[in-house]
Amino acid sequence: MHNDSDGKGRGAEPERPLPSQRLLPIQARRAAAWCLVGLLIAAVVALVVWLCVELSAAVTPVLLALLGSGLLGPLYRRLVAMKLNRSLAAGLTCAVLLLVVGGAGYIVVSALVDTGDQILTSLRQAAKDLSQHFGAAGTSLDDLASKSKGLVAKFGGTAASGLLTGVSAIGQFLAASVLALLLTFFFLRDSDKAVRTLNAWAPGSSAPQLERMARRGFQSIEGFMRGTTFIALIDAICITVGLLILRVPGAVGLGALVFVGAYIPYLGAFISGAVAILVALADRGFVIALWALGVVLAVQVLEGHVLQPMIQSRTVKMHPATVLLAITAGASVAGILGMLLSVPLTAAVTGMLHELRLHYAAGSDSGDTGPAASPASS
Repeated sequence: MHNDSDGKGRGAEPERPLPSQRLLPIQARRAAAWCLVGLLIAAVVALVVWLCVELSAAVTPVLLALLGSGLLGPLYRRLVAMKLNRSLAAGLTCAVLLLVVGGAGYIVVSALVDTGDQILTSLRQAAKDLSQHFGAAGTSLDDLASKSKGLVAKFGGTAASGLLTGVSAIGQFLAASVLALLLTFFFLRDSDKAVRTLNAWAPGSSAPQLERMARRGFQSIEGFMRGTTFIALIDAICITVGLLILRVPGAVGLGALVFVGAYIPYLGAFISGAVAILVALADRGFVIALWALGVVLAVQVLEGHVLQPMIQSRTVKMHPATVLLAITAGASVAGILGMLLSVPLTAAVTGMLHELRLHYAAGSDSGDTGPAASPASS
């Protein structure tokens, strides 16, 4: 008889699965996953920036209204605390905003217009003096200073020849200003409704955390606007007084330039201070230029070691490299307006991310724990 038990036994024995071999080690797969996440975040950010640029006519007034609300938000809350109607308090705050921005703009523009030719002439003379000592570098500065006035005149001639384009630009500026003022009124008056809407639309139990993030972001904008305005005013006054004592021509216009430049951290102070020193060098000589340099450096030391830690350290905490990158990105997207708006927006995003990090660092139990936490948070 044929005994096939061995054959059946061997045929019935299940085959052992081969050990799976990964194409990539775990570290490479994790790096690839993080790269994918980074690419997705970059794509979302690029899409948001593209939409903001395409819809700049609507986005710019909204951003300006946020800055205006952050600047005079404490005044509005104080008026409401004095039992004023919310609409009346918002209207008075917008009137104060109009007076402050309009008055500051008039002072700055009139000072620059009155002393602009004098400053340009001094810069050209300083470039000539530098060209005698530094050769080609000074000649380049001389060419830049000599062509700056020609470029301004050419721009003015182009605007005059294209009257329709100029009128259209003025109309767009006025429309954006009026829209920003109206949005500031609504942002101030209906801020509580916005919070309730955020709580109603938030998915799940994330409403308290989203509200904390929104409040932290707006507090960062408030801190930046109030602190920067106060610091810019002190810097402008101190430098103007110092230049007046040194009898540097165009001191008021240079102080106005310092005030405007203070809203562009680091870069604005460097440019305005350099202009003041060059004007002093051209009209008052090397010794007075050194004194002007001392005044600028003293003001910068006062700002960096006293004013900013006292005023902005509690609300705006950003590394200088982050600020410079934000300014560069804003300039590449929207020019000067982008440089002015990039830092407060970066401060808001930084504050929101900091609040989110605190939430996850403390654990989900420290935030909202479901329906039981909803009444307390509201």
